[in-house]
Amino acid sequence: MATDMILANRVRSALAGEGVPFEEKRMFGGIAFLLRGKLTVAVGRDRLMCRIDPDVHNTALQHTGCRTVVMKGREYPGYVHVDLHNLKRERQLKYWLDLALVFNRRLVTAKSKRSR
Repeated sequence: MATDMILANRVRSALAGEGVPFEEKRMFGGIAFLLRGKLTVAVGRDRLMCRIDPDVHNTALQHTGCRTVVMKGREYPGYVHVDLHNLKRERQLKYWLDLALVFNRRLVTAKSKRSR
């Protein structure tokens, strides 16, 4: 669990450094970080789950240690797991956080416009 908390603290610091207004919530057996109520990333045991643009999903899978999220036997395009050992450097973590933030900022903005 210590490794999970180290990664959670790294994610928390990186998001705070970006000035991102996020909420933390216990989900998926770990800690999820939500942008305006929408899941953006989640820290689990030895991995990071990112919600990314489904259009870049296949490109993201070409990165070492990245795979599609599978729950109850179903694949979820737009959701990827990134193994902890592929997040050792800050630039590696930043890459995945940026990918998730770009999509989720756009998603939140698009949904907000529709609800008006």
